[in-house]
Amino acid sequence: MRSGRLALLVAALVLGAQATQAAPASRSVSEARARVDHHLHEVEAVAGRLGTVLTAPCPTFTSRAGWKQFQEAKVDDVVLLMAHVEQAWVEAKSVKDDDLRREAKAPRRRVQEGRRLVEKLQGCAAQNHAAFDPLAVWMRIEREVPRRQAEIALPE
Repeated sequence: MRSGRLALLVAALVLGAQATQAAPASRSVSEARARVDHHLHEVEAVAGRLGTVLTAPCPTFTSRAGWKQFQEAKVDDVVLLMAHVEQAWVEAKSVKDDDLRREAKAPRRRVQEGRRLVEKLQGCAAQNHAAFDPLAVWMRIEREVPRRQAEIALPE
């Protein structure tokens, strides 16, 4: 019983800390715009890397370690893409500027590239005789995006 209460308290503290980290400070529209622009620039950079992989044929690896390293790097790019998309939105919501919010929402279409990449990785894994579990990959992405988002958030 006591350990259950402790677990609830720890969970509440963790959620409270995350909410505190995610809530941006009050700032001017120009400050928010600079922050949103930074994240949108990063979205485009990561999307460019993903686009290259999406259009290229599947690479062939001679070892499982080579495939695993490639897969990890590409999944990490999907995490980074989604974290920047989400952080741009968080920054845009910190001010009452509809234009900035529209700009911050626009790259959400780039998330489709992440989905397409996971599908491509599944096909490439088969060509490399490697195991690939798309559900596990998506669960990892969902788990890692908030952590990465906290890492990429610009300091106040």
